[in-house]
Amino acid sequence: MPHQRSDRLVLLATAAILLALGVHFASAADSAAAVDNTKYDLRYKLSTGTVLRYSIDHRAAIRSTIDETTQEAQTKTQSVKAWKVIDVLPQGEIEFMNVVESVHMVNRLPDRAPVEYNSKTDKVPPPGYEDAARAVGIPLSVVRMTPRGKIISHNVKHRQPAADKDAQLVIRLPDEPVAVGATWDEPFDVTAEVDSGGTKAIQTRRHYELTSVASGIATIEVNYQVLSPIDSKIEAQLVQKLMKGKVRFDIKQGRIESQLFDVDKRVLGFAGPTSSMHYLMRMEEHFTDAKLAAAATLKQSSVLKQPLSATKRDAAPRPSATPRVASQPQVEKQPPSERKSVATAPRNMAPTRRPAARSANRNNFGKPTQHR
Repeated sequence: MPHQRSDRLVLLATAAILLALGVHFASAADSAAAVDNTKYDLRYKLSTGTVLRYSIDHRAAIRSTIDETTQEAQTKTQSVKAWKVIDVLPQGEIEFMNVVESVHMVNRLPDRAPVEYNSKTDKVPPPGYEDAARAVGIPLSVVRMTPRGKIISHNVKHRQPAADKDAQLVIRLPDEPVAVGATWDEPFDVTAEVDSGGTKAIQTRRHYELTSVASGIATIEVNYQVLSPIDSKIEAQLVQKLMKGKVRFDIKQGRIESQLFDVDKRVLGFAGPTSSMHYLMRMEEHFTDAKLAAAATLKQSSVLKQPLSATKRDAAPRPSATPRVASQPQVEKQPPSERKSVATAPRNMAPTRRPAARSANRNNFGKPTQHR
């Protein structure tokens, strides 16, 4: 009897523990469900005259084998980019100027000694870096976007050879408030060359997912996806676009806090049955500061049509007491004649000695996507 009573106590104690755990798990599940149901309004909140500055570290390496000949190339680029907000329109659209304020590049190409260029210290760029040097400190382009990151216009002010017109300018945000776990897509077509000498439109998209929100920072996963069937030759042209990564977005401030993207892709048979390519890339971007436009003086772009005095006048902050913000735009509207516009950025690879069709530079290797 004492033994049976002891067994019964053990069973009761076990049942009590399981019941307690069950209640605890149910409470945790209910709490998680409540958090998951919270919807977050992700939108850019930028004010006229504000300058957002970001530091960027971009590293890439490529190893390609064609006709039993192997080439390796590496590039490292550290740069500072700035968004200079020049207008917030009454309907909430944001217009900003895209500027690369400094760049430091080190490239190692096949059959060449490493070449380095630092815009802060080098008055004369080395051969092959002239385009990069000309693109520093001038308006590259002017972008107009909605508070959700949809591009309305992209007016290039400084054109560069072999610039990637499909490079991502801003992170697209969902059109309405979303909960953790929500996904949205940004579809677009890219153009690829085909063997016949023509081009082919390829359907692609950036796929976004809100994975978490903590301390006011939303973490968004981004995955570049190719929707059209492609062969290895087209895949080799798109390899630098096949990025996966995470974006940290400050909900209260309405701006990107940081980005981290990677590519680790192998392509076989892109230039013959025994050819191969391995492409590695990592890009890190971090917000450094936000200031009102003041001291930063821009150089005059060779393609800008306005006189220098007009450029300086437009770049200066307006004398209005309260800057306009995208989330709470004022009725005041800037005359179209005083608006500016942004670009893509420095080309950071010197040409190789091999023909373009067979070199490691075939796909504009080494250009940071943020600067194209």
